[in-house]
Amino acid sequence: MRRARTTLFATAVTAVLLTGCAGSGGLDGDLTDDWAALPPATAFTPAAGVCQAADFAEVVTLAAYQPVDCAGPHRVETVHVGAFPAERAAAPANGSVELRGAFLECDTRASAYVGDDWRAGRLRLSVALPSGPGWAAGSRWYRCDLTELTTVEAAARVVVRSGSLRGALKGTSGLRLGCQQTRAGAGRGVQTLVPVECGGRHDAEFVGVWRAPDRPYPARDADWAPLYTGCRSVLGRYVGVPDDDDLLFRSGVVVRPPGAGRWRVGDRGVRCYLWLSDRTVTASLKGAGPAGLPVRTK
Repeated sequence: MRRARTTLFATAVTAVLLTGCAGSGGLDGDLTDDWAALPPATAFTPAAGVCQAADFAEVVTLAAYQPVDCAGPHRVETVHVGAFPAERAAAPANGSVELRGAFLECDTRASAYVGDDWRAGRLRLSVALPSGPGWAAGSRWYRCDLTELTTVEAAARVVVRSGSLRGALKGTSGLRLGCQQTRAGAGRGVQTLVPVECGGRHDAEFVGVWRAPDRPYPARDADWAPLYTGCRSVLGRYVGVPDDDDLLFRSGVVVRPPGAGRWRVGDRGVRCYLWLSDRTVTASLKGAGPAGLPVRTK
């Protein structure tokens, strides 16, 4: 009986083995050669042309990256994503040549994105970098982010906006800086500029941006002189008057450079305003010429 069972078991095993060899239902028996190769691992890179509901952050982690449609409420819009050299071992330090170069690229890209120098509007440009772990994993990007502000004066707040900034400064725009009314400080100078309609009485107007050379942030009175000289030239072109010694007697000038921290990362754009310290007007002085901005005799 035992011999019969053994013979029966051996016959069954042989049948199974023969069946396995006879047909595979379309399989070739190799469990690995038909699998597609996995793609190589790549580092995270954010996208341009998307927005973020959260406030701007100088360092962006993958976990914090949550892009949203710019048509909905948001605080930040990414206008460009650039890259540092792949062989760079560590993120560039604040104030480094590399970071200033990244800001310059972002500056150019942002202005093209909105249709004019972004400083002509209530906007702030910032550069975000990967986190330390992201850099170690191979991320080498830098992100160019624009934010709308309530004002470009002190105490500015971020605006939660809906709609992209693409082309926002082409032509007439509520974002544009224009005519202003000055508010005096403790001394005789201008403390604050308040936006007003050009048809109402005002004594100041945004005239453009002067690009300061790559030099240390102004610390002494003598360091500020080139900023005033540069802005007077911008003023002359805006109004259409000669950039000569008489320009000093036609109008005052208010300069608004970026803060020291932004200067270190490469922002060299100085906002320039004409200032009529002795009178007010009820129209823009753009292109007004010598008749609109006469030499003052007193």
